[in-house]
Amino acid sequence: MAQLLLIEDDERVRTALMRSLRDLRHQVASAPDAMTGLRAAIDHRPDLVVLDLGLPDLDGAQMLRMLRGVSDVPVIVATARDDEDEIVRVLGSGADDYVVKPFTAKQLDARIQAVLRRTGGPAADPTVTVGPLRIDPRGRAAHLDGQLLELSPKEFDLLHYLAARAGEVVAKRQLLTDVWDLPFGGADKTVDVHLAWLRRKLGETAQAPRFLHTVRGVGVKLVDPAGGAQ
Repeated sequence: MAQLLLIEDDERVRTALMRSLRDLRHQVASAPDAMTGLRAAIDHRPDLVVLDLGLPDLDGAQMLRMLRGVSDVPVIVATARDDEDEIVRVLGSGADDYVVKPFTAKQLDARIQAVLRRTGGPAADPTVTVGPLRIDPRGRAAHLDGQLLELSPKEFDLLHYLAARAGEVVAKRQLLTDVWDLPFGGADKTVDVHLAWLRRKLGETAQAPRFLHTVRGVGVKLVDPAGGAQ
């Protein structure tokens, strides 16, 4: 299981590929254009980036060169361009692999595993621990004080996303983009409702938070209760 960032402008392709990769037990965030993807790669430090070249704001090859200036994250280019000179140029610009559309999610997954083996890959144990909260993304299980939490799939995704960024304030719009796959916005109420459900299962309230702290006008952050809400 790896933390992936998919940069793809075609919404149907992006949604289908994200769903398939998640079925293969990856954690997947997405971006619809080059600059959003570049910011996400820098801010969230995924294990690997899957990059389309035909992006609306900036050619993917240009974005790759910009990314290589600030990060050594592995990159697999996934595109319809099959020109040999283009493939050589992009690999020379810093891509770790190149796959031509159409391809299946299993084929891409095999490329991902191969690249991560070559580059060292993500940590062997992806479990996230924040104080008494322990989250296992491989088994999609969360425990609090050793007790299994009964979470819906989306509650688990939300909790894991925030726990992986413990101490970081995350905007609700970012949650809608990365957890709900709604890059063009959605209802903040959706996030609020799921946060309320999570708080109840974590044994807290918005008025008396332990893990989930709202930063008014900014977003929400998850913290270790023993460390306070700094």
